[in-house]
Amino acid sequence: MERRSTVSNVNEDLKQFVHQALVNGQSRQDVEDVLKKAQWPDDQIKKAVNVYAEVDFPIPVPKPAAYTSAKETFLYLVLFTTLIISAISVGNLIIEYIDRVFPQYGRSGMRHFSTTGIRMSLALTIIAFPIYVLFTWLIHRRVKADPSNRSSKIRKWLTYITLFIAAGFVIGDLTTLVFRFLSGDMTVEFILKILTVGIISGTIFGYYLWDLNRDEFTE
Repeated sequence: MERRSTVSNVNEDLKQFVHQALVNGQSRQDVEDVLKKAQWPDDQIKKAVNVYAEVDFPIPVPKPAAYTSAKETFLYLVLFTTLIISAISVGNLIIEYIDRVFPQYGRSGMRHFSTTGIRMSLALTIIAFPIYVLFTWLIHRRVKADPSNRSSKIRKWLTYITLFIAAGFVIGDLTTLVFRFLSGDMTVEFILKILTVGIISGTIFGYYLWDLNRDEFTE
């Protein structure tokens, strides 16, 4: 399987400075301290220093570059696609159930479409969620075998896209809530639906944001 190396997003002057400082026997901490005094951003300092492995050797040893393979792209595309499908399907199921519990506030004259919606959402959940769990396990196994896989560019891009989608739902959810509150049009059905969307999208956003922040401490 072919592998394509990705260029680390590190300023070349900064990278060369760190390399030369380590060659001259400066400690990693001393290098970080002097760069902070020179007002380099912390994230750029960390990336530049982390280009080199913490091993005992006369010259700085570079870490292996992150790469993106066809298999890796496939794994993450399926993972995040099934995540989004599962989230939407579960949300639809809960909303359909709310409409049935509160028929006086729900949709009238649409029993056939509601039943069809429930069946479709249930079918999507039954298929998509187990696939999401399976691919989560497969990716976790790859990362455990080779921790450098956490540096995958495709993983980070798709995670940020997922965060963007989840953030859009959260913002839209809160905006709708405030609008209906200001309009004085609050019902039990509406509040439950808002909570459903907010909890699902908020959970996804919170988890993957935490996962990205964890990378900042492990890279």
